[in-house]
Amino acid sequence: MTVAARNGRSTASPLAGSPVAITATARPGSLGGWLSRIPLPKWALIAVAVAVGVVLLLFLICIIRCCCGKKKPRKKERVSLHTVSSPTTASLVQPEVEDLEHDVEQTGRGKLQYSLEYNFRAQELKVGVKQAAELKAMDSRGTSDPYVIAYLTSDVKKKYETKVYRKTLNPVFNESFTFQVSQAEVPESTLVMQVYDFSRFAKHNIIGEVRLPLASISLQHVIEQWSDLAPGSKVKEEQLGEICFSLRYVPSTGKLTVLILEAKKLKRMDSHGLSDPFVKVHIILNRKKWKKKRTSVKKNTLSPYFNEVLVFEVPFSQIQNVDVVISVWDHDKVTKNEPIGKLFLGCRATGNQLRHWSDMLSNPRRPLAQWHTLQPPDVVDKALGLKSHLKLPLPPR
Repeated sequence: MTVAARNGRSTASPLAGSPVAITATARPGSLGGWLSRIPLPKWALIAVAVAVGVVLLLFLICIIRCCCGKKKPRKKERVSLHTVSSPTTASLVQPEVEDLEHDVEQTGRGKLQYSLEYNFRAQELKVGVKQAAELKAMDSRGTSDPYVIAYLTSDVKKKYETKVYRKTLNPVFNESFTFQVSQAEVPESTLVMQVYDFSRFAKHNIIGEVRLPLASISLQHVIEQWSDLAPGSKVKEEQLGEICFSLRYVPSTGKLTVLILEAKKLKRMDSHGLSDPFVKVHIILNRKKWKKKRTSVKKNTLSPYFNEVLVFEVPFSQIQNVDVVISVWDHDKVTKNEPIGKLFLGCRATGNQLRHWSDMLSNPRRPLAQWHTLQPPDVVDKALGLKSHLKLPLPPR
């Protein structure tokens, strides 16, 4: 005790059996005092501090990049057309939009091979549609169903069609057509060959066409050549409307079923801009009217919906000799009913009508529906060449 007192130290010995309390004191408000209150070990506090520091650093880097990262374009890379006074030079740098659209229309449609031969003695022009190549794909699957329509501008009502070739961009047609055209009409006529993409339930889209003014070519010898397809010319023709119907033939019973479904875009026949349409179906046997039936009248509409079934008995022995005439009429109580448009199907038909008829014969007992475009009544009557209106008895089975 004496030695301790001399050294200025004071010690106290704890009482026996009492617990020893060891406390760490720190200044109030210091960082150590604040950390001592967090119930975490020291290594955990260090880890949290490092993570917060990394996040702050990344955030700072992002701010610097967003503010200073965008480089200004060099003066050499800037192109200004305001200083260019010459329109020719400007067009080289930036072509007109119309020129771009014209180039797109002119390319990528394909080409057509054909032949021409004129018989001066018979006054006939023989047109051979050979083949097409590299046609534009019109379907979503990357193909087309092409066929060709050929006609002369001197007689647009006389048109020929090739067969449809499915799922190809390089069809081989090898079909020929003969036009009656006098030598005096040759210089004034233009041969038009249009390539279409066939669609059973929608409007056929034109792929391209070739127009040949006969005055610009020599018909003294046979011509065979290729020509690039140009965009189809927009010639406005009288729109009579369209009609959708199905055909079904059962050979064992001899029943021909015509289901008239609907029509659309019919020609306006009344003064108030509408029509009262109904449909007639005639069966022609050996160019003479044989049987007929009609649907009900739909009032004040240009898009009537019929869904009416007309059944005819046509023996299997006569199915190759009949024509089916579909005609749409405008009903009028006061005056005479007027025809809006017609079309006919059968072995003598052409184009879509012949295809529809052939598909029906190839698929007996199966109804096949298709849209058709109505034609002028006089054109159909002339093509049918009806002899008389006498009814014939039903041929024996």
